[in-house]
Amino acid sequence: MTDDLLAWRKEFPILESTVYLVSHSLGAMPARAREYLAAYADAWAVRGIRAWEEGWWEMPVRAGDLIGGIIGAAPGEVVMQPNVSVCQSIILSCFDWNGQRNKIVTDDLNFPSNLYVYREMERTGARLVTVHSPDRIAVPTEQLLAAIDEETQLVSVSHVIFRSSYLQDIAAIARRAHEVGARIVADIYHSAGTVPLDVHSLGVDFATGGSVKWLCGGAGAGYLYVRRELWPELKPRITGWVAHKNPFAFDAGAMEYAEDSFRFLNGTPAIPALYAARAGCEIIAEVGVERIRAKSMRQTARLIELAREAGYAVRTPLDACQRGGTVVIDVPRGYEVTEELLRRNFLVDYRPGAGIRAAPHFYTEDQELELLIREIGKCG
Repeated sequence: MTDDLLAWRKEFPILESTVYLVSHSLGAMPARAREYLAAYADAWAVRGIRAWEEGWWEMPVRAGDLIGGIIGAAPGEVVMQPNVSVCQSIILSCFDWNGQRNKIVTDDLNFPSNLYVYREMERTGARLVTVHSPDRIAVPTEQLLAAIDEETQLVSVSHVIFRSSYLQDIAAIARRAHEVGARIVADIYHSAGTVPLDVHSLGVDFATGGSVKWLCGGAGAGYLYVRRELWPELKPRITGWVAHKNPFAFDAGAMEYAEDSFRFLNGTPAIPALYAARAGCEIIAEVGVERIRAKSMRQTARLIELAREAGYAVRTPLDACQRGGTVVIDVPRGYEVTEELLRRNFLVDYRPGAGIRAAPHFYTEDQELELLIREIGKCG
């Protein structure tokens, strides 16, 4: 089969020496990321403090626009943050948790970092309701919908579940949340860049994610989308001088929030990470998520077929329409097998209670899927 997406392999140096199937955890570094980081160093070295007025100050929003183009947000609706934990904390700080409407509805397959943040909110009056997954693969949508009621203030779900690659029905969950007057945040970390999505069409109020995975943008560049209509009413308690309406007045009085999405920023942004993130986002936009998804569905189906033929259990939905870009393969001694695969330059990862996670991306060759399953057999 002719695969014109393989022309992009030359953009990713690590593909020359490894079988790289871990983009669900850390996307391969584009060669141009090195160039962009060098440009950051040059700007700092040559322009010094003047660089803030020559692009750095706007970078949290301009870099956010690159993400926005991939997730269906309009210009100015996405701001960059260090990570999703900070994004989630900013969202939670916008609400009062002392009234009757104080429930946070989530599920027990949500990413643990999110759950840690939510549990700590119970100290401020929030009530956490966690819907259980009986098979540790999917969360029953009907049970999530039933848990959302008039006392719910926020619903938090992952678009694609990190442990199993299950693709949740975010639109249905958002409709139910809005029916009872609640808000919804979708963690799109494991979908953006490999599953087409539109935050407006899904109806979410907030979305969080980062560049480190499918977007091939490296660490330290998380992002936060907030529905524009909500901006005037939201006043995050987790804030800082960059979020001020007039930050360079250095007024020590009461906080006056910026009228645009800068109001959801806080302290001085991590500029180097934003330079690095630009490279991957540009490539994903050039390739196109629709094309990435088509290839992903084909390759994940093939990987599942190969794994089952080899006698391994698959802890991922078999229906491609319910599956993100990762395949979870449950093999005996999975952790030890993963360590040996890494030693042999087969880059995957392992999650307890799930198995070996392998993720073909647009730059993956079909033969690499067969090589992986063969190598797992040799390591077992």
